[in-house]
Amino acid sequence: MSDSHEANWDRLGEFVTQTMEEKGVPGVAVGILHQGEMASAGFGVTSVDNPLPVTDETLFQIGSITKTFTGTALMRLADMGKLDLEATVRTYVPDFKVSDETAASQATIRHLLTHMGGWVGDLFEDTGAGDDALGKYVANMADLDQLAPLGTVWSYNNSGFSLAGYVIETVTGRSYQAALKELVLEPLDLGHSYFDPGDVMIHRFVVGHKAGDEGAEVARPWPLPRAAYSGGGITCDVRDLLRYARFHLGDGRTEDGTRLLSPGSMTHMQTPQVTVWGDETWGLSWAVDQVDGVRQVSHGGGTTGQVSLLALIPEHDFAIAILTNSDAGGAVTQAVSDWALAHCLGLEVTQPAPIEASEAELRLYVGRYSRPFADIELGMLGGRLVGQLTWKGGFPSQDTPPPPPPPPMSVALCEKDRLLVMDGPFKDATAEIVRKPDGSIGWLRASGRIHVRKA
Repeated sequence: MSDSHEANWDRLGEFVTQTMEEKGVPGVAVGILHQGEMASAGFGVTSVDNPLPVTDETLFQIGSITKTFTGTALMRLADMGKLDLEATVRTYVPDFKVSDETAASQATIRHLLTHMGGWVGDLFEDTGAGDDALGKYVANMADLDQLAPLGTVWSYNNSGFSLAGYVIETVTGRSYQAALKELVLEPLDLGHSYFDPGDVMIHRFVVGHKAGDEGAEVARPWPLPRAAYSGGGITCDVRDLLRYARFHLGDGRTEDGTRLLSPGSMTHMQTPQVTVWGDETWGLSWAVDQVDGVRQVSHGGGTTGQVSLLALIPEHDFAIAILTNSDAGGAVTQAVSDWALAHCLGLEVTQPAPIEASEAELRLYVGRYSRPFADIELGMLGGRLVGQLTWKGGFPSQDTPPPPPPPPMSVALCEKDRLLVMDGPFKDATAEIVRKPDGSIGWLRASGRIHVRKA
C-alpha cells in the first residue's frame, strides 16, 4: 500500500471507530479496493451478549447486495443463450401470477432486474427450508396488488428478486444456491460466502442489534427464510465482498483471466435503464447515480439488525464495502462512505437541503398514502408539513408484529415534488411525489417504495 493510501486508511479507521461509537453500533467491518490495492479491517464486537472481536474475516449478512449477485447470474445465463432479458417471466414460469393479469403476462426479466414490476414488493413469507421454497413463494405472489402499471414507476421490489431466483432455478434445473455457487461464487473464488446458517455457524459471525432501553441489544431472528435468499440471503466477510467488487470494476474476466461475462453484459449492468429521480437511476440490479459528477454504482443491504453498503466508483477503480451489525448501521455506512469518497478521491457528497415553500405549496401534498406494509399521512400543522408513518406489518415475516409508529416528523421541500425529513429517526431521508401522466399526484415514494395516494 502506498504511503498516501496507508495514511488515508489509518485516518479512516479512526473515523469508523468514532462514528460507530456515536451511533451505538457494536461491530463494523470496512474494506477499500483502490487501483488494485486492497485493505480491510474489523472494529468492535460481534455481539453485545457474547462478544468476540470483529475482524475482516468475520461474516455479516449483506442483505440486498445479494440482488446484484442474482443479477450477475442472470446475465451469465443470458450470455450462455439460456435466458433472454426481454422474454416474459411466463416464458420460464408459465403459471406466474399477480393480481393484475396484464402485469403477470407482460412482465419481463428486465422488469425484475430494474424494479419496474409495479406490484407489491414486500412479501415477507417463510415458505419453508425445502427445495420447493421459491416455488411456493412465487405461487403466493398471485394475490399481490398492482400499485402502478407495469413498467411505469420505479419501486423497490423484493418479491421480484425472489421470482428472479425461481427463474434461475427453472432455467438451470438446480436450487438457487447451487446455481449461484456454480455461476458466480466459485468462478470468482468467493469461498467465504454462504447462505445456510449451518454453513455460517462454524465461522466467526455477527448477530444483528436493535436499540434497547440500555443501549444496543441482540435482534432476533437471525436466519432469513430460504425464499428470500435470491433477494438478500448471502452472508460473507468484507474481503469476499471486495473480491466481488473487483470483478465488477473489470471487463468481465476473473482474476485468472477467465471470461465470465461479456464486456457488453458488464456495461449493460451498470448503464442506466430507468430513472428514479434526477441523476438517480437504476441499471440491471445496480443503483447508478452521480457523486460530484462521477458515476457511482452501488447497492445497500438490510436484514434484522444488520445494514451494509457496497459502492463502486469505476472511473477511479475504487470500491468501498461497509458492513454493520445494527439497525442504526445506515448512519455509519453513509458517513464512512462519504468520508472515504472525500478523502480518498476528492469527491464531495452533497446533501439535500430545505428550500422555501409557501403554505399553499405544501398543502398540495396533504393526503394519505398507502401500501400493504405501511401508511404515510401528510398533514399541515402550524403552517408546516408534518408526516406520520404507521407500520402495518413486521419483518422478516407477515406474522411478525409491526413495530410501534415513530413520532410525527417535520417535512420540508428540498426541490419541487421532493420532500426532506427534518427530524426524528428518519432525519435527512428524502421522499418523492410521483405524478401520473395527467400531472395529478399518484404516489409518494418513501424508502424506495411507492405508496398510493388515497385521499
